[in-house]
Amino acid sequence: MSDLKYCQGPECHTYNTQDRVKGPQEHKTNQTRRRSSFYYGNGNFCDQRCLCDWFRKYGTQAVNYFGRRTEAKHLTEDNAWTKDYDWRANGDDSHRHFYYNSLTKEQRPLTEAQYNDNNYTINTGE
Repeated sequence: MSDLKYCQGPECHTYNTQDRVKGPQEHKTNQTRRRSSFYYGNGNFCDQRCLCDWFRKYGTQAVNYFGRRTEAKHLTEDNAWTKDYDWRANGDDSHRHFYYNSLTKEQRPLTEAQYNDNNYTINTGE
C-alpha cells in the first residue's frame, strides 16, 4: 500500500478543480488533495496557493513558537562561506565544486562527495 498524504493547506478543499471532486454521482464534494508526494513547502502542500494559505493562517504563530528574530544577523568573513558548483568547468572536473567566501571572494576546492554532504564544514587550511 502506498503512503498517501494530505495537503496541509487549510483551504485546499475549497478550491474547485477536477481532481478535488470526489464521491458518488449525486453526492460529489470537494476534498483536500491526497498524493504520495507534493512539491511545495518541503512536500506538505499541493500548490503555492495552499502554502500561502497556511502561512497566512499559521505563519505568525510558527515564527513566535520557533523563535522570532530580535536582532540583526551579520555576515562576517567567518560565516560568509557557501558551497557552490561551477557547471562550466573543464572536462577534467577541476575545481567543479568549491566553497566560496562572498566577502573575500576566496575559493577552496571540494570533492563532489564533500559538496553533497550536508554535514561537511569548511576546511580552514590549518
